[in-house]
Amino acid sequence: MTKKSANNLAVITNNTFEATKAANLHHYDISSALQTTLDFSEIITIFCSKIEKMVPHSAFIYKNAEFNVEIKSGVFAKHSCNYALKVDQQQLGELKLTRNTRFPESELRLLESLLCCLIYPLKNATLYHQALNMAYTDPLTRTNNRASFDSALKREISLANRNSNNMSIIFLDIDHFKRINDDYGHSCGDFALASVAGWIKDSLRDSDLIFRYGGEEFVILLSNTDFNGAKLLAERIRKTIENHTLAYGMDALKITASLGVSSLGEGDSAESIIERADTAMYEAKNSGRNRVVAA
Repeated sequence: MTKKSANNLAVITNNTFEATKAANLHHYDISSALQTTLDFSEIITIFCSKIEKMVPHSAFIYKNAEFNVEIKSGVFAKHSCNYALKVDQQQLGELKLTRNTRFPESELRLLESLLCCLIYPLKNATLYHQALNMAYTDPLTRTNNRASFDSALKREISLANRNSNNMSIIFLDIDHFKRINDDYGHSCGDFALASVAGWIKDSLRDSDLIFRYGGEEFVILLSNTDFNGAKLLAERIRKTIENHTLAYGMDALKITASLGVSSLGEGDSAESIIERADTAMYEAKNSGRNRVVAA
């Protein structure tokens, strides 16, 4: 374990775990509570609640870049202590506590011992979410797959209805994709799919989700986005794809895509919003390709 001042970064690793062999009841209580969940938010919230009386703090923030997780709660103050957590070379995120008074050395030593109760639950959560990501990720395009779309769409519709928010989807199909496979081979087709996925991602916000729906077809799920906003984004994606040239061997290929847009309306189900976007996409293809149709 390397420890610096309370305002700098400390690293907690499994090397510190030896300090917990003489664990007291506090350690046992914390460890037991943390074994009840694999959710990052619940793990961090439980831990910070359990240690609050031993190491008082007014706020906490936990960040895990691998899973794009940021959890924070409380009133942030000027004094802080920061910990980067890892075990067996596995990065587990960073935890920061704040309050209005400095953290004395005695509390920092106690906190570092208590953090040993946290790293293995975080490792278990990390392994679990890595497995989920693999199950829900298309390995070729590194986008989410069809199975994850089905669950994500139902979740987003529920959230939009509950909070009276907008929600839209875009269906995208690469034009003349079969011709690419036939003329240049499936390796070129795979390269085209991965390239298009990357170009789409470059056009999206962090909150937008992209899925490979099947074959050469992608779906983009847009939370808090109305009909006009979704049409503008679809047109930007269309232009981005059109403006790129795919270099494969000695050949330069131009790729275009047809896009269909729909937004969540009153009484919509997952099936009805998908059907409208899918129909709009096929209308774009049937009316000349390389265009956006909204329905």
